[in-house]
Amino acid sequence: MKILIVQRYLAREILVAVIFVLIAFLGLFAFFDLVAELSDVGKNGYRIEQAAVIVLLGLPGRAYELLPIASLIGTIYALAQLASHSEFTILRVAGLSTSHAARMVLFPGLALVLLTYVLGELVTPRAETATQRFRAKIARGTLAQGFRTGLWVKDTGVGSDGGKLVRFVNIGEVKPDNSLSRVKIYEFDDALKLQSISLAAVGEYLPPAAWRLKDVTETHFIDSKKTGSPDQIVVSQEGQRLWLSELNPAILGVLLVSPEHMAALDLDHYIRHLEDNKQTANRYQIAFWKKIIYPFAVLVMMALALPFAYLHVRAGGTSLKIFAGIMIGIGFYLLNSLFSHLGLLNTWPPIVSASLPSAVALAAALVALRLVERT
Repeated sequence: MKILIVQRYLAREILVAVIFVLIAFLGLFAFFDLVAELSDVGKNGYRIEQAAVIVLLGLPGRAYELLPIASLIGTIYALAQLASHSEFTILRVAGLSTSHAARMVLFPGLALVLLTYVLGELVTPRAETATQRFRAKIARGTLAQGFRTGLWVKDTGVGSDGGKLVRFVNIGEVKPDNSLSRVKIYEFDDALKLQSISLAAVGEYLPPAAWRLKDVTETHFIDSKKTGSPDQIVVSQEGQRLWLSELNPAILGVLLVSPEHMAALDLDHYIRHLEDNKQTANRYQIAFWKKIIYPFAVLVMMALALPFAYLHVRAGGTSLKIFAGIMIGIGFYLLNSLFSHLGLLNTWPPIVSASLPSAVALAAALVALRLVERT
């Protein structure tokens, strides 16, 4: 019963400190984001209240990124307070072992891991999509463009003769209602010889796997080797046409939202689409594994904070410990970004690129705990 009381007390102190640190960080980053948006206020009718809405929609993503760092600093603060009041020393004298202390510290971490997963899988993707749509509503234009010519997507299909077709689709605009405009479809055969070019003014999605194209102009190239007659170019026009395709608004939405802000299920769906079309998916695979592993970085950071409770006050006050925690948190954040880029450049296995920063931090935590256990 006494252990349960101590565990609840410690969990409450840690959770309150972590939430306090997270709110402080969110306020700081919201201020920086608002300052960045102010440079566009006044242009094309962009108002300060609209900038504030965009900043608010970005807060879930910020919270997801900052939760491991806030867990580290908040845990350090809570444990440093216990150590400064000799409460942690009394617990050690009463027989609290390092392994038992680690379990007690990590217990509230499970709630923070769950919160991180909820933010990453449910809240952040929806907030990011809402941000894109809100920006499109303000601009009264497109949702996003990959290049000046629009979005480019590879697709596969089956021709009228039953042969496999490779399509390269160019989409000029993706509207907030998921309709498309200025659609160009370039169809190639297995030998990558151009078969036809189709231009459509508008595309409307028809679930589960079709689009209704309107005002279609098709230029068809007829190969003389297949017909026995000279090469021909036939141009035809249709008011509307049904286009069967694996592309859907969810896949196109992936192109409008950065992989880091997507849900793991959406990433998995898009990775399968890229692999089916024999395209490189390394960036999305790294983002997928980071989505799986990153929430557990909360537990790693809290384990890294535990050795600070064993440092005597004369070895460094609470402010010094918090400063050290901030430096460690910044180092972890930079290391996480660095290994993502290194993994992409060096084609490392995605799971290795995603897990190395947490593995390094966990190793450091275990070494530090081993050292303090000997003291």
